[in-house]
Amino acid sequence: MFGISLLFIGSVLLVNGIGLTGRLESKETAPLNLIVGLLVLIINLIGLYRAENINDYFSVAGGFLFCFTYLYLSIIQWYKLKGDGLGWYCLFVALSALVFATLSDDYRLIIMWLLWSSLWFLFFISLSFNKNIKSLAYYTILIGVSTCWLPGLLMLTSYW
Repeated sequence: MFGISLLFIGSVLLVNGIGLTGRLESKETAPLNLIVGLLVLIINLIGLYRAENINDYFSVAGGFLFCFTYLYLSIIQWYKLKGDGLGWYCLFVALSALVFATLSDDYRLIIMWLLWSSLWFLFFISLSFNKNIKSLAYYTILIGVSTCWLPGLLMLTSYW
């Protein structure tokens, strides 16, 4: 199920990155953020139901970091909020992602968690301090493609 989550998280990061370039309005990206957030929520609720050990719960917690990000973002976009709260949530997630990287035993996941942490940290700076980070749009697209979309496809086709 991780591959399914990653595939669609890759799609939402790609669309959000394009939105950050100014080619899409936030009201155009809000529905996808909601749909992907709900999908990842459902997948992780199933994982929570099936969880048998601490590693299973840890995995689900990582998935919740993603789903709450996109659900929160969809609300901000629809209600045209500033996003300061999401920025501070992104700091929480960036720091949590460092813990996930530290505790992972797969070098690919370590790299992915470190890259995700860096992206969430940049969103923290951008949203909480209203800083315009010029490369954030393209970095978001790069992270979405390289750490979510492609790994998700590889997992779903048994090439991971």
